[in-house]
Amino acid sequence: MKTERIVRTFVEFFEERGHHRITGSTLSPPSGDPVLFTTSGMHPLTPYLLGRPHPLGRRLVNVQRCLRTTDLEEVGDDTHLTVFEMLGSWSLGDYEGPQSLDWGHRLLTEGLGVDPSLLYVTVFAGDEQTGPDTDSLRLWEERGVPVELTVEDNWWSNGPVGPCGPDSEIFLWSGDTPPRSTPTRDDRWVEVWNHVMMRHRRLGDGSLVPLPQRSVDTGLGLERLACLLQGKSSVFDCDVFEPWRRLVPPLWPLDEPSLRVVLDHLRSSVVVVGDGVRPSNTGQGYVLRRLVRRVLTVLWRDEPSRTLGDVPDDLVRHTLDHFRQAVDPEEVRRVLLDEEGRFRRLMERGRHLLARPRFQGPLRDEDFRYLHDTHGLPRELVLNLREE
Repeated sequence: MKTERIVRTFVEFFEERGHHRITGSTLSPPSGDPVLFTTSGMHPLTPYLLGRPHPLGRRLVNVQRCLRTTDLEEVGDDTHLTVFEMLGSWSLGDYEGPQSLDWGHRLLTEGLGVDPSLLYVTVFAGDEQTGPDTDSLRLWEERGVPVELTVEDNWWSNGPVGPCGPDSEIFLWSGDTPPRSTPTRDDRWVEVWNHVMMRHRRLGDGSLVPLPQRSVDTGLGLERLACLLQGKSSVFDCDVFEPWRRLVPPLWPLDEPSLRVVLDHLRSSVVVVGDGVRPSNTGQGYVLRRLVRRVLTVLWRDEPSRTLGDVPDDLVRHTLDHFRQAVDPEEVRRVLLDEEGRFRRLMERGRHLLARPRFQGPLRDEDFRYLHDTHGLPRELVLNLREE
């Protein structure tokens, strides 16, 4: 099943059940949100989850592009991406968790053709502040889906304060053997869909108070689900990455781990630039700078003459179109090439500095501070240069 069909099936399923499709926001979160980027579909909806009426009603569905900086170091494995798409559904004070889970089970097994025997779920077991999520547990037992009870893994919160509540996560077996063990004990169980019962608000002192309305917030990772439905072992092998897989290796022969980093970070850089972010030393711009420079570090490891100018226009245009970004591909290329030029000049300056007698021995913390504060050379770059 192609990604576009998955999206269409998901959205139409919920539209048939009274949900209104809303337009996904950019990667920039709403004003006042402490996170750098939109990390889930619920971020733009926080005011409505807290009780404000939404102009389109109590049942919503959408497709939201997201970026998670916490996953940067995990990119390259089979399931993590920096920029990805999240399919989401919401009940704003309307139906509750069991109804959402029932629809989720039906959509996966009937609408998307998932074998029910390949499903496992986790449910909140309760803690000293709140009891177990017995409603979700009862629903899954009625559906015959095996359940694992956890505490911390099944409590969702939007930071140390704010809306929160128990969640139930749906996992799909990715192994080439019959399912075994449980999601917390075997990473071949891949989480694809999280249903959060948004019932509480955590205050600064750690206490919980009821929200003015009980809502449900769900998020399904599109690329993860596509990978599993398409019988692929990695998100980098699903149809979303087909043009990248086809066009990049002939340009730059790379081993598989390096190729995955380049594919993810370069694709993510295109999307971030497409949403109006420009490289800088702080905030969103610094994340973009890290992405671009990590791509270049990998590319230049084997061949310093490689350049982002070799990336085909069609690849940039395809990515912008996929994420519904009305941006001139040439502007994206200009931003990436300007950053490449800055990084190349910085690398040359770093090589000259590290050739000084002062830096020939083991580097101390004060050396790293001097190179960073005086010459703008971060520790990671210095270490890379020392390995050349």
